[in-house]
Amino acid sequence: MRTLGRSVLYRQLSRITAKFTPRTNRVCHCFVKFLSLSDLYPKCFWRTNLQVLHNFDKWETIAPFSAAIFPLFVPFWAALVPQDRNCSTRKSSNAKPNGHRKGPRGNPVKASKKIVFFVPSFSSIEATAPLGILAISTPLLNAGYEIKIIDSTITPNYKRRILEEVQDALCLGISVVTGPMIRDTVEVAKAVKKWDRDFPVILGGWHPSLLPGQTLEAPYVDIVVRAQGEDSMLEVVQHLQGGAELDDVLGVGFKRDGKLHFTPERPLKTLDKMPPKAYHLADFDAYEQVCGRRWTMYVSSLACPFNCSYCTNAGVYGRKWNALPVEQVVEETIDLTRRYRLELLWMADDNFLVDLERALQIAEGLIRKGGRFKWSVQATTNLTARLSIEELTLLRRSGLHQICQGIETASPAVMKLMNKDFQVLGDIYESTERCVKAGVIPSFNIIFGYPGEGVKERRETVNFMMDICQKFPGAEFWTNIFTPYPGSPIFHQAAALGIDVPKTLEDWVNYFPRYTVLPWLKGKDHQRVQTMRDYLRIAFDRAPIAANGPGRFAKAVQHLTAYPARLRLNHDFYSFPVELWLNRQLKNIVKLPKPSVDAKTMGPETASSCT
Repeated sequence: MRTLGRSVLYRQLSRITAKFTPRTNRVCHCFVKFLSLSDLYPKCFWRTNLQVLHNFDKWETIAPFSAAIFPLFVPFWAALVPQDRNCSTRKSSNAKPNGHRKGPRGNPVKASKKIVFFVPSFSSIEATAPLGILAISTPLLNAGYEIKIIDSTITPNYKRRILEEVQDALCLGISVVTGPMIRDTVEVAKAVKKWDRDFPVILGGWHPSLLPGQTLEAPYVDIVVRAQGEDSMLEVVQHLQGGAELDDVLGVGFKRDGKLHFTPERPLKTLDKMPPKAYHLADFDAYEQVCGRRWTMYVSSLACPFNCSYCTNAGVYGRKWNALPVEQVVEETIDLTRRYRLELLWMADDNFLVDLERALQIAEGLIRKGGRFKWSVQATTNLTARLSIEELTLLRRSGLHQICQGIETASPAVMKLMNKDFQVLGDIYESTERCVKAGVIPSFNIIFGYPGEGVKERRETVNFMMDICQKFPGAEFWTNIFTPYPGSPIFHQAAALGIDVPKTLEDWVNYFPRYTVLPWLKGKDHQRVQTMRDYLRIAFDRAPIAANGPGRFAKAVQHLTAYPARLRLNHDFYSFPVELWLNRQLKNIVKLPKPSVDAKTMGPETASSCT
């Protein structure tokens, strides 16, 4: 139950005390007025009559009334105010008389076993279950905690819902990556702190792991959890509930006496030592209504042995690749897709093809077990080039739908700057041909504007993209503008490159590769590259994860605009972009879906259904 609003409760009690004699009424009115304004309000209004009497001595010196009149008021109070379900008239040895315990900062923390997690939007309709939250939820469920997940993508009025859920919760946890997700994170954290400045707000995920100090400096953040959070989050929650300090919890940062404190790093565990993810907490029905497809992510291996200068993976997981056993991957993916009727799994491995024999064994196992789902992977171009047509055919039979490869540039000079000496363009042509023949979509990521890339180098990349797509229809390219992310090797050179690195957590909101402006790529040059990227989007078909999108008519018109777009790209001419204007008008006519569904209410769960 929720507490009554102060003004509402004050009016109700005032009406009751109006029946008293004038003098008694004045005394009780003063008492009620004080309670409605006092900081003791949230503490005392959830207490039993015995606890109210226990706290009476705190009010006696402030409100001018006698102890003889006060007991007359207690029955009315008890009738109007609901009792806290976590409250007991028996005091624990380490609890305050009002039922609260001291937290790591010496502030009162509710004795609750409910944890609220917030998933901020990533500005995409290709939404699905939040893998990081599901990972850290399993140990909490095993320890008897109640988990409530609120995903802004599928929850209208998510801020109001969060403020409702935290009323009887122990803490709020948010997992966030660098970029647009920080906007909702800051908004929600500030709203919670406005409601109760002492309520613990905990941030984890990639951004807090890579920039823990700057993240913790934010006045609305109390604790940060770095790197793998499964064990750390459980220990933090247990310490909060017990009122203990966090000094002995590895891999976290916290505030005490206005200062930031960080504990030693927690040793990384290999993936096979980690608990299964709590997929049963996800509302796949709601995600399907937004995205148009039932899909989720699955991790079968961690880390990548290569060290590309723009990549952040080594900043968290290092470069020591480790993986789940073949049998476990086959069993879990088959069960996951059947249990939740999923049609697609995105293998969120950093580099799935590091162990080629393992990849082929997984394919054989899926075929043997009768897997009926599509799956996609990420891999470096040199490892994809090792696959023969027979091996690709086997992978396709098992459901492999797409191999996403980070080519990033076709300029040999820029490849060297990116530390991608292992990449050979001739091999990419050959592997692309084999992929298309086997029915596997070859998908490539491109980064424009990398330091050292000029007009000549950029043109080399565009020519390569055009050549691949025209020779091998079905190949896809996805482009971004260079953005030096925290944790990447080149991030340390950002200041020397003239890049204004954000100084606070909130400043990172617009740090996103779709529209990054660089000291050497700005003004007309930046606009030209953005226009070129827009033409690359419409020049060739791409298959996004989201099934919801423009209808047949809009797609037909887009196909018509593809031909002039290719002509422009071949001749490097982007003035008067009427085709882009036409596409924008179509998007205005055919709106993409907005979050119009609400996630189901998820009550206390047990670990027995974790998969």
